[in-house]
Amino acid sequence: MKHILLSLALLTVVACGPEASEHPALDSLETQEAPVVTPPAGSIPPGMPSRLLVGLFEESDNWMKDSAVPWDVRYRYFIKGWMNNWGWNSKADGAWGKQFLTETVGQGFMPAVQYYQWHYEPGGGEDQFYAKTQNPAVVRSYFSDFKVLMQQAKDVNKPVLVMLEADGFGFLQQQAKNNPNAYAAIAASGMPELAGLPNTVAGWGLAFLQLRKAVGAHNVILGVHISGWASGNDLAHFALTAPLQSEVDKVYNFLKPLGLGPNVTGSTFDVLVGDPLDRDADFYRLTRNENRLWDASDSAPLTSRSFNRYADWLRLWNVRSGKRWVLWQIPLGNSHHLNVANTGNVARAGYKDNRAEYFFGPGGAAHREKFASSGVIALLFGRGENQQSSYTNDYYTDGQLFMKSRAGAFLKAGGLPIPAGSTTTPTPTPTPTPTPTGDTAPYNFESGTQGWASTGTLPASVTSSTGRAWSGTGSLAVAVNGAAAGISRVSVGNAAVPAGRTVSFRFWLPSGSRISGVQPYVQQGLAGGWAWTGQWTGATALRAGEWNTVTVQVPANATTPMFQLGLEIITNAAWSGTVNVDSVSW
Repeated sequence: MKHILLSLALLTVVACGPEASEHPALDSLETQEAPVVTPPAGSIPPGMPSRLLVGLFEESDNWMKDSAVPWDVRYRYFIKGWMNNWGWNSKADGAWGKQFLTETVGQGFMPAVQYYQWHYEPGGGEDQFYAKTQNPAVVRSYFSDFKVLMQQAKDVNKPVLVMLEADGFGFLQQQAKNNPNAYAAIAASGMPELAGLPNTVAGWGLAFLQLRKAVGAHNVILGVHISGWASGNDLAHFALTAPLQSEVDKVYNFLKPLGLGPNVTGSTFDVLVGDPLDRDADFYRLTRNENRLWDASDSAPLTSRSFNRYADWLRLWNVRSGKRWVLWQIPLGNSHHLNVANTGNVARAGYKDNRAEYFFGPGGAAHREKFASSGVIALLFGRGENQQSSYTNDYYTDGQLFMKSRAGAFLKAGGLPIPAGSTTTPTPTPTPTPTPTGDTAPYNFESGTQGWASTGTLPASVTSSTGRAWSGTGSLAVAVNGAAAGISRVSVGNAAVPAGRTVSFRFWLPSGSRISGVQPYVQQGLAGGWAWTGQWTGATALRAGEWNTVTVQVPANATTPMFQLGLEIITNAAWSGTVNVDSVSW
């Protein structure tokens, strides 16, 4: 199920002999297509045109520019080492990345980056994806590099598409056991821009949005990768009877707090990113005895291995998230390839597939319309490994390069217009909490601090106070004294909270504070593997000058008593003031 990164060896591919003579009449076969009839949900991000974009992977040459085709997007992988050009630069200033961005813009294309660096950070590969999020040094190093990319993209001053960590979010969901509140060292990384984010898996996703915001790279279009197998079922190739809607909901609910839904950063991911397949289909058939070829019939049932099933999965995601789709790394094989490894010097070398022909062969106009109606705004083609088919030698039955001639004709004719959609983003409405008259909570702070103390990166003092109370006459007053952004934490040890219960904290948010969020949490002891569970609530969901209720659910299999029960108070700037906690109950 998992994908393997394209080798960073240069992909200069030379066809054998001169290119077959062109057929100029082919360009006239296409006229601009009628606009999409069924408007998809959501909106096209600012900076992207309101039509179906077509682009290619290009590593280090000028084939796209020299092809005389008005391609829209040019993409490349960025992996660990790009900051110093894998040792070829004397300093780690990201000049290699800057050159790609500026060169691509200069050639008239939109630059796109597949940011695939986490896999190569210290601590292991794909199977250690979640484990590495708990290492503060790895998190800081990784996001420091990402910050440089945001700065470089900002300097380009043109739209830049950044597709985040292919399959990474799927690995994260499975390894964190579908829990976006599992511990991750985000604020704990010590990176100042991340100080206001939760120390959770959700915070890992929010860090991308926060750094774009901190740098001011408003021209960057951020895409979150959606893996078709993230729910535990490979919906496009093997789990063909699994109901699509419930599988979509499972993954969406995990990704929503990571940046698909409203959050403390004030922005969300702009597009969804998917890859139909990372190799030509016949490569899998011949080398692994796996059938990954899709039925191209327009009448194929939704329970078949088909383009229809994949398009419906895209549509359900589009409706559920309100986001449009970018499909990338689409295989380039066609029915005329030789089904041999592509060494770069033989015409038609590479493996067969039908995805390029589906979009740009007979019936392609209807297929493009179907996928655009499902939310797709860009088709980006590229081989995911060096042996696969390439657009530089994909000669078709008429002697022409398939993508250059067919996709080229489509683009030269003006392409497929797509409705841009609305740009309105819904804002969550906080629910006010009623004030009862009595307090029988286990932690009511009527007669002292009940063992609660302060820890965290910001100094704070904890006292029992009668100046304000949610119920009864007393509360826990937490005086924060922060010279910079950071986290204050109040907690109590050996808390006898039963497994499966929801713990409620009443929290007074003072007006004018620099608090960007709060996070109640529980941490199990040695018998529970020191498991940490938190539930982040951003400032946009809290009401200043009032009592708010925030909650965290104790895992059903938790071992009690808890090693620690507490509340994190996160600030995004220097601030000193007092917050109150009261009536902690379950």
